[in-house]
Amino acid sequence: MEYRRLGRTDLRVSAICLGTMTWGEQNSEAEGYAQMDQALDQGVNFWDAAEMYPVPPRLETYGRTEAIIGTWFARRGGRDRVVLATKVAGPDPRFGFLRGGDLAYTRVNLRRALEASLTRLQTDYVDLYQLHWPERRVNCFGRLAYDGDPAKDGTPLAETLAGLGELVAEGKIRHVGLSNDTPWGVMRMLQLAEAGVGPRPVSIQNPYNLLNRTFDVGLAEVALHEDCGLLAYSPLAMGLLTGKYEDGAAGPAARLNRFPVFARYSGDHAAAATAAYVALARQHGLDPGQMALAFVNRRNFVTSTIIGATTPAQLASDIASLAVTLDPAVIDGIEAIHRRYTYPCP
Repeated sequence: MEYRRLGRTDLRVSAICLGTMTWGEQNSEAEGYAQMDQALDQGVNFWDAAEMYPVPPRLETYGRTEAIIGTWFARRGGRDRVVLATKVAGPDPRFGFLRGGDLAYTRVNLRRALEASLTRLQTDYVDLYQLHWPERRVNCFGRLAYDGDPAKDGTPLAETLAGLGELVAEGKIRHVGLSNDTPWGVMRMLQLAEAGVGPRPVSIQNPYNLLNRTFDVGLAEVALHEDCGLLAYSPLAMGLLTGKYEDGAAGPAARLNRFPVFARYSGDHAAAATAAYVALARQHGLDPGQMALAFVNRRNFVTSTIIGATTPAQLASDIASLAVTLDPAVIDGIEAIHRRYTYPCP
């Protein structure tokens, strides 16, 4: 396993991060345990969760993923072998059932959310605590046209960062990170941290895959210059880039068939781009999913690639992508497809 430094901290995390958002919905508790065992055996020491997991979030399953991780720690031990990340949900009218619907990033709400997560996780601290999405309106989760209003941004970033700082000072959080954020948001938080307002963000968790390379535009430069690396989520575009959805081959249990609400990577343009990438992989004798992951793994602004699997075979294949090297002809082919289908999915 390859390990990389998390921001400017003393933590070294595996280049593959174990995503957990299916546990408690698509995967049972026993299957979650098996994934944690398998990942740790393969040297994957970095696990990512969120208070709202599993997704799609429902009142009946809210917090279940963290609870599965917590019972694994209680039964297996090994908390010191894992760099554990989780996330606090922000305001969203769709998730009014979370914590009574008051999801602003205030000091009080951050503390309440974290302490509930710690209880479910059965641990005294998390290594990385992330704001799941900005409280202000930004281009994320498929939105590309900016229509924000600074007067409606909500909790001041300084208050949020200071609140996180209090939790760091108490030892309940080791480091903080951002997610689904923008170049302005990252740089503003870094600026506030440098002014002594609160802890310096060490990472940003955003989508990054062959169908969605918007991170390249502005955030990649920020990540490199500021040592605030990308934790790349959805590196397989919800499984599309494995090729398993071609010709209706994926069964009803597959994520996009089971949950039609996930339409982010739908559409003719995305389908055409996906078909081109899958064909390129097969032309070069590569597994399409491993080619897609290998591309993300080797981007110099990526700290770790977050993989989500529902079976042991998928997990093994995803971890093995670290050993895949893409030769220049494959990279040229990827860039040619990217020029033809630039950002088919936001």
